[in-house]
Amino acid sequence: MADDSIAVVDLDRCQPDRCNYECANFCPPNRTGEECIVTREERHGDDEYYAGGPDQISISEELCLGETCGICVEKCPFDAIEIINLPQELDEVPTHRYGENSFALYGLPAPQEGRVTGILGPNGIGKTTAVHILADEITPNLGRFEDEPNWEEVLAEYRGTALQEYLEDLQDGDVTVARKPQYVDKIPDTFDGKTSELLAGVDERGVADELVERLEIEAVIDQPIDTLSGGELQRVALAATLVRDADFYFLDEITPYLDIGQRVTAARLIQQLSADDRSMLVVEHDLAVLDLLADALHVAYGEPGVFGVITPPKSTKGGINEYLHGYLENENMRIRPGAIEFEEHAPRTEGYGDTLVEYPAMTKSYGDGEFSLEIDAGEIRQNEVLGIVGPNGIGKSTFAKLLAGRLEPDEGSFDATLDISYKPQYVEIDQPMRVDAFLSSITDDFGSSYWTTEIANPLQLERIMEQNLSDLSGGERQRVAIAACLSKEADLYLLDEPSAHLDVEQRVLATRAIRRYTENHDKTAMVIDHDIYMIDLLSDRLQVFEGTPAERGHAGRPMGMREGMNTFLANLDVTFRRDERTGRPRINKPGSQKDRQQKNAGEYYYAPTDSN
Repeated sequence: MADDSIAVVDLDRCQPDRCNYECANFCPPNRTGEECIVTREERHGDDEYYAGGPDQISISEELCLGETCGICVEKCPFDAIEIINLPQELDEVPTHRYGENSFALYGLPAPQEGRVTGILGPNGIGKTTAVHILADEITPNLGRFEDEPNWEEVLAEYRGTALQEYLEDLQDGDVTVARKPQYVDKIPDTFDGKTSELLAGVDERGVADELVERLEIEAVIDQPIDTLSGGELQRVALAATLVRDADFYFLDEITPYLDIGQRVTAARLIQQLSADDRSMLVVEHDLAVLDLLADALHVAYGEPGVFGVITPPKSTKGGINEYLHGYLENENMRIRPGAIEFEEHAPRTEGYGDTLVEYPAMTKSYGDGEFSLEIDAGEIRQNEVLGIVGPNGIGKSTFAKLLAGRLEPDEGSFDATLDISYKPQYVEIDQPMRVDAFLSSITDDFGSSYWTTEIANPLQLERIMEQNLSDLSGGERQRVAIAACLSKEADLYLLDEPSAHLDVEQRVLATRAIRRYTENHDKTAMVIDHDIYMIDLLSDRLQVFEGTPAERGHAGRPMGMREGMNTFLANLDVTFRRDERTGRPRINKPGSQKDRQQKNAGEYYYAPTDSN
């Protein structure tokens, strides 16, 4: 193979017991007597350890003809093979490779003292691998997975680069690190105790009380970790990381399960700590939050599951705009066929479709001293996407259950019941089923051309259809859950935080799938989400929930996007503007001239000239 190509075999998909080795039989080098594609046992012998199995295939990258051939890719019945041409600009030596015919990472972000550095890129592209390397949890093998280099060789590879001093200090023990994990729902599996016990065990700076107050987790300080919600776990995990006395903090996705107010609070806290010479590296998919907190940005690109490249640092604004445009200027690299556009989407002109359901003013209380919800009278329209925004614990799920007839209101008579297809906030899948079997059990349309075109393809489900549900990543589970919700026959589709664990491109694709389904089938969707970008792209109207979380909530009537967003953002004391180049939403810096101007005009959701 040419030096600028890579061959990857997905061992979860390679099933030699179900095929006739079509990849090897049709491989041109094999047909001339070469051993380009053979079994792993044939390649390495009987005593070799096999990550998958001895009968699974091994591809010789030296003999492979590269992407220009691609016959094995086409012949594999399980889509287990990827042959990809690498960008010519890449150095020959990868930073890390997990094994034979496995994912390869090129480049590393450079932590900067006293600054917040962001990483932006798709899932499966190596961002978390980079974090593990910089946190001294993985030693980079420079692609030598059989003859791993020692640290002296690794340091020699990075001599003269911005990473040299950091890696030397890391190896010498002169730099300390703290890392927040990506999936906070796994924390109860590793810690059995109360929130207070977790924080006390790691509070090396004596600031736990301050962070508990800042992150508003006083109410759960004496609760067992395994009883916390996703949003509570996320804030506890952030506090448990930031209380450590470290030189560098690595924060892998800080926004899942947090409402918009909590996201802004976390971003401002991270910025303030970095100003005290606390250096931060943040992996994040919420562009509004990343734009608010990052001083510099690395873009990650490549082919998910195959290879990833991390660019040198860019300005935050420039890096996000290049990523959305799909073209990296300094690298002269096209990373996406087209740009992600915002100008034409929002705020949408409010339509007046037929009414799906009218509901009266209602109240619902869970008992004396418990949470209570007050709901204004309103209507939900046919063929619309109604965005639902508001803090966590404010009654959004209670409202949905009232509409579905699963709860009875204390005041107000609501007789109409709706058949609701519901995707919950927390996707827990532990069934020993394959994805295709699970989805086919939900709808008779599974596999039809319309279902494939409108649901499966936009949600990128093809490559995971034969995987077990329990083996899926967080983002993969989220996409399957969205597909399951949309596949059911219902009057109303309610999706609770569909953006969680999805990267930027996946969020856009999920948005298109939801909108296309509602438009083509005259259906109605209610989407609860905390990602302003997704709400901005998706919603026709907005319903704002206000109040005091866990105590009382108030659901206002559905309203137009501008009125609704102005109400919601005013409660957060946050203003948004449109980026002049891409039209994307951007949070104004608090106290900036633009921030003050919009607040004085009462225009928190873009100035009117921004939305033209």
